[in-house]
Amino acid sequence: MVTVSPDQPQLEALLSKIRACRACAGEFEHEPRPVLRVASETRLLICGQAPGRRVHQSGIPFDDPSGDRLREWLGIDRDTFDGDPRIGVAPMAFCFPGTNPEGGDYPPPPRCAALWRHSLLSALPKVELTLLVGSYAQRWALRDTRKRSMTETVAAWRSYGPAVIPLPHPSWRSTVWLRRNPWFEQDLAPHLRSRVAALLAAPSSERPPDYRDASVSGVP
Repeated sequence: MVTVSPDQPQLEALLSKIRACRACAGEFEHEPRPVLRVASETRLLICGQAPGRRVHQSGIPFDDPSGDRLREWLGIDRDTFDGDPRIGVAPMAFCFPGTNPEGGDYPPPPRCAALWRHSLLSALPKVELTLLVGSYAQRWALRDTRKRSMTETVAAWRSYGPAVIPLPHPSWRSTVWLRRNPWFEQDLAPHLRSRVAALLAAPSSERPPDYRDASVSGVP
């Protein structure tokens, strides 16, 4: 017998609304496709910037090389990342914002967070650890406690725990940053893997059987 969390119907209703959202349609050159993955069982919440083009096309969060690096930081494999309902992904904007001709993607439209973020976080009461991946997520969540730069914010990770860990974005652009900041791999990454391992070792008694169907990928 599967126990259904009392929070699950509320969350599913919210996800249906997010799936249907087209608030930014006039700002994109493509059809909006909200991509996130959360469940009533989510305990680890990963908050990044916005889906990239590859994720927009597949509808699978972190389905790209940056996801490979992130999973390495977390110490988990692809099947666990994609299939365990205790791991959720909710970027600052749910849709791919497009590519800037000068290089890189456009920043996440702030309208998305204003519309959905507070209600989504309120519907995830079991979250124990939130990873703030990149400066946009850090700016929104940490407010005045954020440091002058993303590097300084991540370097001060001990001061934000235990419920929050700021991280750099795991894209290829972070390769040089990682070389310049060896403390990340020496200190923060091992701590992060330990936290994630402990969180996933805890029993999950209310895992919904149709977890993958509870994802939001822009496909009805």
